[in-house]
Amino acid sequence: MRNLFPGLIVGIIFGAGLALSDMVNPARVQAFLDVAGAWDPTLMFVMGAALVPSAIAYLIRRRMTRPLLGERFSIPESRTLDRQLLIGAGMFGIGWGLVGFCPGPAVAGMVLGAWQPWLFVGAMLAGMMLHYVFTATRAPAPASEG
Repeated sequence: MRNLFPGLIVGIIFGAGLALSDMVNPARVQAFLDVAGAWDPTLMFVMGAALVPSAIAYLIRRRMTRPLLGERFSIPESRTLDRQLLIGAGMFGIGWGLVGFCPGPAVAGMVLGAWQPWLFVGAMLAGMMLHYVFTATRAPAPASEG
C-alpha cells in the first residue's frame, strides 16, 4: 500500500491539472487541431508548461542512483523508431483527433459525469485486450531447456 500512495497522489494532481486546464473537454482538443478554422492554442501552452517540470525531473534524476520511493527508474532504453511504434503513434493521433480524448484526460473526465469518457475508456480497454490476445498468439514459444 505504501508504494501505491505516491502514485495515487501524483495521479490526483495530474487529473486535477487536466481538469483545471480543460483538457478533459474534447472540444478544446479538437479546436487546437483545427488549424484552418477556429484554432485554439490553449493545448500548446498546456503542453509547453508540462515540459518545464519534466525537464527539471530528468535533470534531478541524472544525479540520483535510484528513485526516492522505488527500487529503480522506469525509463525506456530503446531509442529506435520501429514499425509498431509508428503505427501505434499514428493510431493514437488519429483517435485523438477524431474524438478529442487521449487516455489521461479520458480517465480524469470519468469523474465529471459525462458518458463519453466512459465509452472511450471502455473502447480503449477493449483495444488493449485485443492487442494482448493477438500479440500473445503470435509470440514465439520459449526455447526448451535440455
